[in-house]
Amino acid sequence: MIDLARCAAGALAALLIEAGPAAAQSPIETVHVQGNVHMLIGAGGNIAVQVGDDGILVVDTGTAERSDEVLAAIRRLSDGPIRWIVNTHLHADHTGGNETISQAGITVNGNPAAIIAHERVLTRMSDAGAPVTALPLNTFFEDRRDFYFNGEAVFLYHIPAAHTDGDVIVHFRGSDVVVAGGLFSTTHYPVIDAQAGGGIDGFIEGLNLMLDLTVPAYLQEGGTYVIPGHGRLSDEADVVEYRDMTLFIRDRIAHMIDRGMSLEDVQAARPALDYDPRYGNEGGPWTGAAFVEAVYRDLQRRTESR
Repeated sequence: MIDLARCAAGALAALLIEAGPAAAQSPIETVHVQGNVHMLIGAGGNIAVQVGDDGILVVDTGTAERSDEVLAAIRRLSDGPIRWIVNTHLHADHTGGNETISQAGITVNGNPAAIIAHERVLTRMSDAGAPVTALPLNTFFEDRRDFYFNGEAVFLYHIPAAHTDGDVIVHFRGSDVVVAGGLFSTTHYPVIDAQAGGGIDGFIEGLNLMLDLTVPAYLQEGGTYVIPGHGRLSDEADVVEYRDMTLFIRDRIAHMIDRGMSLEDVQAARPALDYDPRYGNEGGPWTGAAFVEAVYRDLQRRTESR
């Protein structure tokens, strides 16, 4: 049985597949998504970089070990000032490069590039002992924050109790690009960090919001592009499949709990069997069995608290 508490406490930075040793040996790959937005792949979690006349905005910063390479990849896109960094959540495969990237940037008033996140991210990173130069000191507590940069509106949507309790979806409205952070991946099942306030219903809420933001082009391909936390560049059809998978498995497990089945009974019934070939990641740190256990425990907690 997966020890979820130990898995979460032992840094989910190492939990997500692309943050492993194999990825560390690969060069940072740069993909122009569309409009002002580019995607950096290979530094842990995927990174979005928006460039324009106002400077550079970076969404997530990858692992600390690869931060110098990330900075070099950003500089190949633009030599403009790095003004803003947005953290989609707290895990170190998305925030490990905060200090390096921030110190390499400058705000209009001469400070290092400002790091933005939901206030719960600041609280959890502070409690974990992150240095002040890596902390998102520019925080918000409301459901949405928006600002204008590089000729387009940028929206930050907070999704509570999903991957963590501080998840943010970033929408570049003019470029028509959504950055999903920990709420969407093409490589594995949703990772629920229960110790950081995560939950299955929040995942579905976040995926539904992404579907509200995305619009497909001809024959459901292209249109709005979605940068996942891990994996390949995606569009609305990919998010629909991931949302449906998450919803179906949650409902199957909820039905089994209503029938009085134990975790062992649910695992034996294999409610994620039809999706395991795509998302199971057998042999990796977050398998179908780990996901089923996380969903079961989350639903069971809520059932017992009623």
